[in-house]
Amino acid sequence: MSGGVLLLPSRLMANHTELNKSKKGLPLPVFNRQQSFSILKSVDLSPAKWIWYPMERCLSNTVVLFRKVVMLSAVPKKATGYVLADSRYKLSLNGQRIQWGPAPCDPRKMEADPLNLSESFVRGENIIACSVLYFGLGDGTSPIGKPGFLFKLDIEMGDGSVMQIVSDDSWQSCLPRSWQPGHYKRWFLRSFQEEFDARQYPYGWDHAGYVPDRNWLQAKVYSSGGDKPSVCSWLMEYQWAISASYDDCCIRERSIPIMEESVVKGFNLHESAWIEWKRPAEEYFESMTPNAFNFEWSHPAREIRSGEWEISVSKERAAVLTFELYEQIVGWPEFTVDAPEGTIIEVMVQEAHAHHGPVLLNSHFNSWTRFICREGENHFETFDFESYRWIQFHIRNYNRPVILKDIVVRRRKYPWKEEPQIVCNDKVIQRLMDASVNTLYNCAQETLVDGMARERQQYSGDGGHQLHAVFYAFGDTHLPARFVNTFGQGQGLDGVFMDSWPGFDRLARVMERQIQLTGWGPILDHSVGFCFDSWHYYLYTGQTDALGETYPHLLRFFRYLQSITGEDGLLPVENLGLPSVWIDHHAYKKQKHKQCALNLYVAAMCQYALSRLCLAFADKEWSKEIDDYGKQLEKQCIKKYWDDAHKVFVCNRPWSTEEGEILYCDRSLATSVIFDQCPGGKTESAIKILAEAPPEMGLSYPCNAIWRYWALTKGRATQVVIDDLRNRWGKMDSVIENNTLQEHWVVKPDSNDQWSHCPMSPLIMLYQGIGGIHPLQPGFAKCLIDPQPGDLEEISFFAHTVKGTIRFGLSGKKNKRELLLFIPEGMECEILLDRREKVGLTEGVGIAASGQFAYKLPEGKMVKLQLKYM
Repeated sequence: MSGGVLLLPSRLMANHTELNKSKKGLPLPVFNRQQSFSILKSVDLSPAKWIWYPMERCLSNTVVLFRKVVMLSAVPKKATGYVLADSRYKLSLNGQRIQWGPAPCDPRKMEADPLNLSESFVRGENIIACSVLYFGLGDGTSPIGKPGFLFKLDIEMGDGSVMQIVSDDSWQSCLPRSWQPGHYKRWFLRSFQEEFDARQYPYGWDHAGYVPDRNWLQAKVYSSGGDKPSVCSWLMEYQWAISASYDDCCIRERSIPIMEESVVKGFNLHESAWIEWKRPAEEYFESMTPNAFNFEWSHPAREIRSGEWEISVSKERAAVLTFELYEQIVGWPEFTVDAPEGTIIEVMVQEAHAHHGPVLLNSHFNSWTRFICREGENHFETFDFESYRWIQFHIRNYNRPVILKDIVVRRRKYPWKEEPQIVCNDKVIQRLMDASVNTLYNCAQETLVDGMARERQQYSGDGGHQLHAVFYAFGDTHLPARFVNTFGQGQGLDGVFMDSWPGFDRLARVMERQIQLTGWGPILDHSVGFCFDSWHYYLYTGQTDALGETYPHLLRFFRYLQSITGEDGLLPVENLGLPSVWIDHHAYKKQKHKQCALNLYVAAMCQYALSRLCLAFADKEWSKEIDDYGKQLEKQCIKKYWDDAHKVFVCNRPWSTEEGEILYCDRSLATSVIFDQCPGGKTESAIKILAEAPPEMGLSYPCNAIWRYWALTKGRATQVVIDDLRNRWGKMDSVIENNTLQEHWVVKPDSNDQWSHCPMSPLIMLYQGIGGIHPLQPGFAKCLIDPQPGDLEEISFFAHTVKGTIRFGLSGKKNKRELLLFIPEGMECEILLDRREKVGLTEGVGIAASGQFAYKLPEGKMVKLQLKYM
């Protein structure tokens, strides 16, 4: 860990050692800390060309195999290049898995994955092999595209000569019947419903010595070069008939590291049963036919060796074995089975399962994959990864005992620059922080998604809050840079952003919305949130490069806001046409009650985010116009929704008499506190209501809980937040069972609920609430620390910034505490303390709350403070 040793109170040091020993999983990866990625670097892979299996129509969910023989007289000195495919590829060399990709991206600006095969080639015959899956009908990670495979590799020999391998018609291609082309979608936002028949797979095709048969054809070239993405190729796209403009398209280098893969063991058999089918099993998995089977809890399998089970034969019945892992993770399920030819295995995964709940785990968006065995031993791995804790094997159509073994998951994780080190003596808080970190492992990979088990789409708004945790906990700037760039690419013609981009969802919703078949449109408030996300990226990094393309899109969105402003000077929340206003789905009784929250939100965005970002681009006129608009919105919102009697914003004030009640929402109250929108600075009532959370206040779902916590922290009511973390979050079923954070306050096992979602309030509050660490100037040139540990007695953590790592360690009970701080060199930092403290620090210039004083903290030096009033 860079930055030195973690500052730990002495009583926690031993506990932390034991905690590290007890953590399950693999060792921490080794990172190349010198890696740098450009978000906008175009690359021309010519003379490589887009190739595909020769065809005039490509069905959805088609898998094509590509094969290239490379003969080498010696082991090369260096072999580097790029690979790209639409929609996903799995690349191997001589049968050894190399990597899986590409990262989800806008089809007009695809990112080519770098290749480094320098240590993988051997002398003699080498086989470059790539399996490519084309989604076709769209996916939660792929909005639209055309099939294709692009490859370029430069092989440098020891004598200095260079051999170039490119995708062209010299490659062999195969359309294997092991995957049925055109197989149906798994779900609305998951394309590939995988069914793999091992009897028809050309085993050995990726190894030297394989002799291709008549099923292998010469690949066909579908482009003149390799400088444009597949949507610009000549291949006819028959489903959508799309046509891309060359001027709007390019290929870029991958802007983030390749994901890391590691094998995780530890599955335990939890329960098993026999199933007797009353209807064909295929019909059930296709159609979820009710009453399709009878079952009996039983023991069809016995463990003959550690991790190896023998499944007995029972006439026409199928065996069901359900295994659990110690926590929920993301990766590719793998297993080995020795079975007779034609044995069928449906593999089902689920985030959460209750003991003797549904006998089949087919209860989570059809999360199953079918494998059909060839005779003898089969090793299976799903083509696409999953997010799960539970895995089930439904085994049928066999006439001799089956051996099941080596059940593992090939975990995929982002190679973080740093790993969080958070230690707290409060076991509930510690467990919650661990669950938060594991959730980010699952959600923040190549894109920042809400949950990998459901749709894998990148959201702004509530989903964009992950960025705060990514910056502080992991010290990463590449993934946030990719977020603000790729999300900005998904702007519609009217100026509103496709709020789940890159992904298929909002493209489909546009069509549905136009003919009134859905209430979902591109979410307006998520576009507002994206303006905040863009500002926060600049605030944390001090860099504008990643915002170069996005910034004009933000201005265009502002013009859209102006265009829909109503005669009352406010933005409407109903009858907007294509876009919709969401804000939250738990906190409101009626759609019109959201207008106060939306307008306060936009007013704050204009004044505190977008106008300031304009100054970073030296656009003073834009900044003033946007700031003035925000102030006018705030003024009109006060006029319509501020209640002088209650000294608070009432979200149903215009209709409270006819509705017979006064209603508040945590979003309006929180926004008004955070951004000083209460007339005369009268925030006491809002903070009181936020703290007490009475029934008349709508409470947002977990992802939006951060707004309430930010406001309570500003109102110096952080103890309320800590109590909430301890008593509400810490007792979440997902935290206790899956080591993750769940989507809703209440979730059920064996359902469609997400048990690994992205509500990062615990981590954000650790850094910004308990630690009170806030950048005051872009790039952390200046920083403020306003610690509010509440009743926590011992807690330590690192907070990573582009200036270096802030180390925070606190011990002792209230009014008798020791605070250890290390501020990196080059960062001007002040701390807010009770003015009665005697700390021997130089007086600062920060504006402190009543009863506080600002002090300067020295750079590059550990500071130990004895505090009587914290």
